[in-house]
Amino acid sequence: MKWPAIGYLRASSLDDIWRARAEHGDAAQLLAGGQTLLATLAFRLSEPKVLVDITRVAALRGVRVEGGVLRIGSLTRHAELGRDPLVAQHAPLLARAVPLIAHPAIRNRGTIGGSLAYADPAAELPACVVALGARIVALSPQGERRIAAEDFFTGLLSTALTAEEVIAAVEVPLATPASRSVILEVARRSGDYAMAGLAACIGMEGARATSARLVFFGVGSGPVLAARAGAALAGRTLDAAAIAAAQAALNEDLDPPGDMHGPPEMKRHLARVLLQRAIATTHPATEAAA
Repeated sequence: MKWPAIGYLRASSLDDIWRARAEHGDAAQLLAGGQTLLATLAFRLSEPKVLVDITRVAALRGVRVEGGVLRIGSLTRHAELGRDPLVAQHAPLLARAVPLIAHPAIRNRGTIGGSLAYADPAAELPACVVALGARIVALSPQGERRIAAEDFFTGLLSTALTAEEVIAAVEVPLATPASRSVILEVARRSGDYAMAGLAACIGMEGARATSARLVFFGVGSGPVLAARAGAALAGRTLDAAAIAAAQAALNEDLDPPGDMHGPPEMKRHLARVLLQRAIATTHPATEAAA
């Protein structure tokens, strides 16, 4: 299908964005990487009257350590996440996620802000920011608002952003030597959406887990923080008994819908397998015991 007739504006500053929205209201759609938007336009799932190109807004760019957190501008492209030395040092989970995102052409254009704003339940980056305990910095003409990542995703393709706000940045706590992170997924082919995936951040003290944030994707209406499974690991040596307890707790944490890939029980099975693999990856000494 072809796009509908549509206008185009190029913003060079935040003020340009606010003016475009004030003039066109809900008829104005922001364009960053466009990797989701352009497809929805082609299928007439989106029909804005004006595209507001924000790719030249400098205030939404950059990766830096600031105030004890890693601040990642919303226009940072997936490929940039994968090669940025600050991301590799302070938020390695994000760097590890990049090769799993679609294909190189999409990684070279798609942005972290676009992925978070679209909130696809099978996407990798929303799960990662929840696992990392990150905050989403939302910006409007009234100023900045920080939203905990686990509160940001409110349902299928929906977020806590208001109509006036844009995502300015993501703030990620700096990784410590005691933290371990991994992202794993099951997909039919490389580049396909995940049938099920897991982004995990585990704090370790020797062989004992001090904390565990386990966030599944592709198994619900958004990223799912498996709080009971994480609690089953915290304070324990990561042996076979701890893994089994965490896997059992997933029955309460997850209520996956059936989809084109299979029924709910298949999703739960994949989640249990991913959990065991994640623990073996972050703490290899447990692999034999598991």
